[in-house]
Amino acid sequence: MTSQVSSQAEQADAAVVGGQRRSPEKDVRRLDRVIIRFAGDSGDGMQLTGDRFTSETASFGNDLSTLPNFPAEIRAPAGTLPGVSSFQLHFADHDILTPGDAPNVLVAMNPAALKANIADVPRGAEVIVNTDEFSKRAMQKVGYETSPLEDGSLDGYSVHPVPLTTLTVEALKDFDLSRKDAGRSKNMFALGLLSWMYHRPTGGTERFLRTKFAKKPAIAEANIAAFRAGWNFGETTEDFAVSYEVAPAAEAFPAGTYRNISGNLALSYGLIAAGRQADLPLYLGSYPITPASDILHELSRHKNFGVRTFQAEDEIAGIGAALGAAFGGSLAVTTTSGPGVALKSETIGLAVSLELPLLVVDIQRGGPSTGLPTKTEQADLLQAMYGRNGEAPVPIVAPKTPADCFDAALEAARIAVTYRTPVFLLSDGYLANGSEPWRIPEVDELPDLRVQFASGANHTDEDGAEVFWPFKRDPQTLARPWAIPGTPGLEHRIGGIEKQDGTGNISYDPANHDFMVRTRQAKVDRITVPDLEVDDAHGDATTLVLGWGSTYGPITAAVRRLRAAGQPIAQAHLRHLNPFPANLGEVLGRYDKVVVPEMNLGQLATLIRARYLVDAVSYNQVNGMPFKAEQLATALKEAIDG
Repeated sequence: MTSQVSSQAEQADAAVVGGQRRSPEKDVRRLDRVIIRFAGDSGDGMQLTGDRFTSETASFGNDLSTLPNFPAEIRAPAGTLPGVSSFQLHFADHDILTPGDAPNVLVAMNPAALKANIADVPRGAEVIVNTDEFSKRAMQKVGYETSPLEDGSLDGYSVHPVPLTTLTVEALKDFDLSRKDAGRSKNMFALGLLSWMYHRPTGGTERFLRTKFAKKPAIAEANIAAFRAGWNFGETTEDFAVSYEVAPAAEAFPAGTYRNISGNLALSYGLIAAGRQADLPLYLGSYPITPASDILHELSRHKNFGVRTFQAEDEIAGIGAALGAAFGGSLAVTTTSGPGVALKSETIGLAVSLELPLLVVDIQRGGPSTGLPTKTEQADLLQAMYGRNGEAPVPIVAPKTPADCFDAALEAARIAVTYRTPVFLLSDGYLANGSEPWRIPEVDELPDLRVQFASGANHTDEDGAEVFWPFKRDPQTLARPWAIPGTPGLEHRIGGIEKQDGTGNISYDPANHDFMVRTRQAKVDRITVPDLEVDDAHGDATTLVLGWGSTYGPITAAVRRLRAAGQPIAQAHLRHLNPFPANLGEVLGRYDKVVVPEMNLGQLATLIRARYLVDAVSYNQVNGMPFKAEQLATALKEAIDG
């Protein structure tokens, strides 16, 4: 947990490491923002390196946004382009929204990392290269006929050739480690060097390493030694004559206590908070699947909050157990990604028929089938909307940023327990793995989600007997009673065959089925959701850009660029995709043009056209990566001018 403004001790920590103080002789330049990308083999620890740099940046008080990018294989082939893992961090002294379009600094641990990423690096940017890995064989493996360090192909960049492996091994010569084992700490050397370059605090990383390797203190101290050696190398080498300062973003955040948080962690905390606010035990029935597995891992750590996690043998068993827990009175959750939703669809339909609260968390990824397990996409919207047999309406909620996953989880839980329905929570890989600062809310800011279980008879028969009708509905929400098994007198049928309205008895009556289908749809249609808010700075825009989910950051950044250039444009972002906000049709009718950027082939645009008869213009991308702000700004400018 970190506060938004670093303490004096932390700032002093940024200037001293390993007993060394930053030399006043080197030039220090002030920047308002920086984008750094660490890249190497999937075994080089790039995700850990990026995560540690991010944590220290958060503790310093910068606003930040991250983009981890890694192969689907647990250990991809070393030295190959498909095996490259990278971590991009954008941090600033002001409010930012995306991980950045192009890195100002690339740290390339081998030829594959350089080749896979150099096209994204603008001319003039700094490129730090681990020269030890640029052997003839390693370069040929990725298609370099000549060394890019010698053939002039990098002349447009500020290249820093650094023998990271050799320097790391030298720094650890007093440790009882083989050259291979010592070389594994080269990521910590690189982290130390970048920490020096950007005046990052260092104490947190040293504490982290001692904790991570608490059972292997010698390994912890070796990594710390490598980290300090990298910092001191930056301090003493003539190749790095300049270091940079990015001040804390003191004005970017409302007052409060902040921490850096990923989307999956925020979603996990949101589910725990929902369980506490509903005064219900939280039950997760899940099967591991990328990129949703971290939610299972995190929730399994919180039994003290009444959380039970069940790792099932498959997707179907996971949701079946969760639905059983919902019947038993738990706040029930199942987590998955697109392929798992396909397997769960029959049980989601059963939850619709039984009218029980169930959260279906879909962390979307590239498809179809196995597709791109570690890349992002938002192409499950139509599957969430219609991907079941029969008329089986399910509400859909989508977070817009990593931190917003916390609030979206609470909102999905509110809808589920209030209206007795399964609810889709559509996140994606970009939100799940990315991170940003999150203000930790006070408990009294959280919604009251407590529910009343059925406790006795709720209907009088024609003969005057007091009986329990399991499908007698609340007149406002159309929700049926939630009756806990074992409660005397509340026995009732469950199962997928159509029920008679009120009594819940099996019914094949055509008129009853028509009524029940329309009633379940009406229940979803009347869910109360906030009106859509429109950001139209001066009220003179004729073009509206409408988004949902993780496109929020790139869209907002693009809109800011256009407005700074004098272009009027309005922006609105949907959290609720079923039902839509009541004022959506009126909002769409105000504008001559509606542009819908999506990481799919136009799924929201299809729904908008069908529902509101608006000629929405799709702008689509399905390359497994989030939109870039400049790319969107160009497309939106063309829409305005067109």
